[in-house]
Amino acid sequence: MSRSFDLSVYLVTDRPLCQGRDLLDIVGQAVRGGVSMVQLREKMADTREFVELARALKAMLAPQGVPLLINDRVDVALAAGADGVHVGQGDMHVLDVRRILGPRAILGLSTDTLEQVLEAEGLPVDYYGVGPVFPTSTKTDFSHQPWGIEGLRRLRPRISRPMVGIGGVDVGNAARIVSAGAEGVAVVSAICSAPSPKDAARALAKAVAIGRGS
Repeated sequence: MSRSFDLSVYLVTDRPLCQGRDLLDIVGQAVRGGVSMVQLREKMADTREFVELARALKAMLAPQGVPLLINDRVDVALAAGADGVHVGQGDMHVLDVRRILGPRAILGLSTDTLEQVLEAEGLPVDYYGVGPVFPTSTKTDFSHQPWGIEGLRRLRPRISRPMVGIGGVDVGNAARIVSAGAEGVAVVSAICSAPSPKDAARALAKAVAIGRGS
């Protein structure tokens, strides 16, 4: 459906968690450490600011070959020339997103339950964000129990698309998430709040490689 992409270390941005530091600097450091995909998530920015930030990130990431996805906002993705969109269960339906963005855009979907994942198998989605794997303080509106490592392990043979584990992910559990069948890990605070985003990303990339047995 879309071009190839790497979910190994997937950074979801959160400016409040950057502790006053510049987001572009945080992302730049993280990419130098091994982040393979970036999702720009902005809950407070107005549309113009969101687009400007997305364009700045796209200009920085494109030469590195790192895709930029936009959380929820298809209009922002189009305006900024982003590589795709990640949507949740309550956002624009993936059929509409695909129709608007076309076949080459990367399209990710958050899935909280087995039923949601199995339903998505019949939809034009490129990957699943499966979570929360563990309890997390960065997203508190989940109404379902965390998947846990065994939940991911049971899910893997039932799906045909890659999945990235999100929710409570850190360097201490990333290898187990990947060994359970995830193609990568999605992190927020583990990089955004780290004293050295570069070192944090490097450690996560190493843990993912260990989880793959490489």
